Amino acid sequence: MKQIILGTAGHIDHGKTSLVKALTGTDTDRLKEEKLRGITIELGFASLDLPSGQHIGIVDVPGHEKFVKNMVAGATGIDIVAMIIAADEGVMPQTREHMEICSLLKIKHGLIVLTKVDLVDEEWLELVKEDIRAFIKESFLDGAPIVPVSASTGRGIPDLIETLEALSRDIPERISTGLFRLPVDRVFSMKGFGTVITGTLSSGQVSVDETIMIYPSRATSKVRGIQVHNESLQTAYAGMRTAINFQGLDKASVNRGDLLSSPDALKPSYLLDASISYLKSNAKPAKNRTRVRFHTGTVEIMGNLILLDQETLKPGENGFIQLRLDAPVTCVKNDRFVLRSFSPVRTIGGGEILNPLPPKHKRFKPEVIEGLEILTADEPDKTVSFFASHAGFSGVSFADLKIMTNLPEKRLNLSLQGLMTSRTLLQIDKEARIFLHKDNLDELTALVREHLSKYHKTNPLKGAMPRAELLSKLPKDVSTKLFNLMLNQMVKEQEVVQEEDSVRLFAHKVALQVEEADVKRKIEQTYLKEGLSPPFFREMVKTLDMDQKAAMNVLMLLINEGRIVRTKDDLYFHVDHIERLKEQVTAFLLEKGELSTAAFKDIVNVSRKYIIPLIEYLDSIHLTIRVGDMRQLRKKS
Repeated sequence: MKQIILGTAGHIDHGKTSLVKALTGTDTDRLKEEKLRGITIELGFASLDLPSGQHIGIVDVPGHEKFVKNMVAGATGIDIVAMIIAADEGVMPQTREHMEICSLLKIKHGLIVLTKVDLVDEEWLELVKEDIRAFIKESFLDGAPIVPVSASTGRGIPDLIETLEALSRDIPERISTGLFRLPVDRVFSMKGFGTVITGTLSSGQVSVDETIMIYPSRATSKVRGIQVHNESLQTAYAGMRTAINFQGLDKASVNRGDLLSSPDALKPSYLLDASISYLKSNAKPAKNRTRVRFHTGTVEIMGNLILLDQETLKPGENGFIQLRLDAPVTCVKNDRFVLRSFSPVRTIGGGEILNPLPPKHKRFKPEVIEGLEILTADEPDKTVSFFASHAGFSGVSFADLKIMTNLPEKRLNLSLQGLMTSRTLLQIDKEARIFLHKDNLDELTALVREHLSKYHKTNPLKGAMPRAELLSKLPKDVSTKLFNLMLNQMVKEQEVVQEEDSVRLFAHKVALQVEEADVKRKIEQTYLKEGLSPPFFREMVKTLDMDQKAAMNVLMLLINEGRIVRTKDDLYFHVDHIERLKEQVTAFLLEKGELSTAAFKDIVNVSRKYIIPLIEYLDSIHLTIRVGDMRQLRKKS
């Protein structure tokens, strides 16, 4: 069966609460102050079973102008609005404001209930009807049924029920997939039950024993029980008026305006990008940085209105805005919102969230406006591509895309698959499901080319750039996983060559000048001649009368080519002597089993300053292993 919520709207004292009582038998004014003053202050709730068996949840809202924020909280999530207009007064100020709010929230279905018809004659009734038809012309209620009723006499109640029956058939079935979200409209404690939270499930579903998170505080608790219209259920679905009681949750930790969802499924933000409709009824244009009251779901937050594409916003105009809020709010794309002025308080506009997690924008930036136009079009593939391209080198996770796109998981997966097939997106982390846009990969590849090119130019005698050094030159949001993936792709495309822990451009080759080739020959000959007792490099440079920096570059080239071996203490040896030493030590250990430092000295026949670096070098290349004061072969041939 469909889940349908009916909400009342209209001016104070036009009979909203009396009508709900006549329909359901429930008095929704439960507060002592409401009884004393005879007005509705807080949201009230009731339910109605239609003759067809269709169940309808009812939200009764306050009509007084001081409590419009409560009305907005109640209007969120309703499927059918019953605009209540008293026959003896007709259209009044709060009728108009409630109508504007319902229009801004994009409520599509409704009817006019003309109350207190027992107080007027038929001629007056017809005049009021004509006035109402003019009032609703070109609105979402244009052509909607107008049902005259009297809550005190019962006149018209059967006609109202019949009209609701007809309207309910046009309400589409809610989809219970996607993120579970329940905006909190009431919190109270019940003896034996603990803390109870009520609200209308705006999306998804929730079951007993599930762990939920309260946003923005991020407190968690387990669902102990669920009730829908006083009936206990195991699971509640989107569209249901739901009461949930929680295990060990302090009532003080939850407030109206909070949002229930799955743990870590949402991200609070102080910034929101949105499209806005500025009401025709406004007396003057909206200026940039106008102070506003932001309403979405059941929350009210103060903030500043930043006009992104216009100097001012004239009455009746639409535009793109960024909301900079005083407190964080948890939204998803396409959430509707209402804006009210700071003082005097009245509804001035509203619209749709386009980006729930945006960066801070500068005004009049063409690329920002172009991006918001893409998001307004609401085409899934373009929306996913947009958010991925703006996520930079960090990429965008599947979890964040659910918030940013508000697409059902199946549709989101379909878009991602298509974009990966077309190579628009690349999955850079399969476990965390993180996606990178090809434009960002192309930008990163160009950066790597640039850094390698500069390195080769600055160090012409070095064959390759150390990987760690290359990674350190890249932006901080480049992960090691992305770095490795990108290098592997560049290797496949023959753009770079990886050599152990170094990287070079594919086309790069060390080309020695005549004088550098001479330096290279002299250095190698010196180390070849001196065997296992070479001079320190700085001494050799002086003896051969070389430039130290140029000589060091040539030495590094010889090391990279594998002709010279480096040990600790600024000592370098020719590879031929090292290979011969390895053979001697291996033969000795195969025969004797272990090698002392004294025996090693006899083999190499050099002074102590060479003994320790050489024997520790053999340990470092895993030829030998130290056991106490002796060396043994790490792996016996």
